[in-house]
Amino acid sequence: MAKTDKKFIEEKVSEIKELVGIEKVVSAMSGGVDSAAATVLAHKAVGNNLSVFFIDTGFMRQDEYENVVNSMKDYNIKINLIDVKEEFFSALKGISDPEEKRKAFRNTFYSVFGNILKQEKASYLVQGTIKADVIETKAGVKTQHNVLEQIGINPESYGLKIIEPLKELYKDDVRNVAKELGLQKTIYERMPFPGPGLSIRVIGEATKERIGIVRKATYIVEQELKDLRPFQAFAVLMNDKATGIKNNERNYGNIIIIRSVKSKNAMTAEPTEVPFDILQKLGKRITSEMPEVVRVAYEITSKPPATIEYE
Repeated sequence: MAKTDKKFIEEKVSEIKELVGIEKVVSAMSGGVDSAAATVLAHKAVGNNLSVFFIDTGFMRQDEYENVVNSMKDYNIKINLIDVKEEFFSALKGISDPEEKRKAFRNTFYSVFGNILKQEKASYLVQGTIKADVIETKAGVKTQHNVLEQIGINPESYGLKIIEPLKELYKDDVRNVAKELGLQKTIYERMPFPGPGLSIRVIGEATKERIGIVRKATYIVEQELKDLRPFQAFAVLMNDKATGIKNNERNYGNIIIIRSVKSKNAMTAEPTEVPFDILQKLGKRITSEMPEVVRVAYEITSKPPATIEYE
C-alpha cells in the first residue's frame, strides 16, 4: 500500500478513537490474520472498552478456539467463547445451494452478534473485512458473510454499527500490518479460512457428520502441505460417492478433493506444484485414517476460471 504500515496503524487507531469515544465495542475474532489485526487495532484504540468474542459456529477448524487464545496471549486480550453450533446447523439445515448457505450463515452470524452487542451494552462491532471480500461480493462472484453496507444491507437491521478498519486492504497488505502490530508469525502467515468455514467446503448440505469428515481431512492436508507454504490448502468433501473396496468387498465411500494454491492477494491464484510423493502420502493417509473416504484427488485449476474455494 502507498502509506507505511506504521502510518496506517496510527491513522486507523485515531479514527476508531474518534468514532467510538467512550462507548463499548465488540470484536469478532475468528482466528485468521484479518480478524486478529482488526481486533488489535481496536484494542489499541479503546483498551478495556473492547470485548472480544469467538463464536463457535460448528464449522471451524480443529482446535480453533485454543489456537485463537494462544495466538493472542501476548496482548492480554480475553477471548470469550460463545457456543452457537446448534443455531448455525439449524439455520443451514436442508440447504444445498452455495449462495443460500452463505446467506443463511450471514443472517445467523449477525443475529448472534446483534444479541452480543445488546448483552454487552456495546455500540459497535469490529470485524476484519478486507478489500477482496467487498469486490467479490459486489461483483456477484460469491457472497462474503461479512459484507453488508457495500451491497445495500443496513447493519442496523441487526442492531449493529460496524467498524471495518481493513476494508481498503488486500490480504498481503493485511499481513504486513499484522506484522507491524507485533502479531505472531503463526497469525500473519496463516492460511486464509472462509467466514462460513467448513460449511462451504462440503458440497451439498452441511450436516454435522459431513462437517466432521471435512474437518479431519482439512487437518491432514494442512499438516502435510505446510512445508510448501501454500497461500491456501484445504480439503473439500464432494456430494457424490464413488466405488471403493473395504474388507475385500465393494462399497460406496466419500470423495475428497485437495485444493492448494499460491497467490498474493486472493484475486488470482495458481495451483501449488505438489511433488507426487507428497500427494501419494496425502491420499494414503486420508484413506487409512478415514475409512469412510475411498477416493482422494488433487485439483489443478487456476483462479480464474475457478474460485479458490469450491462454494
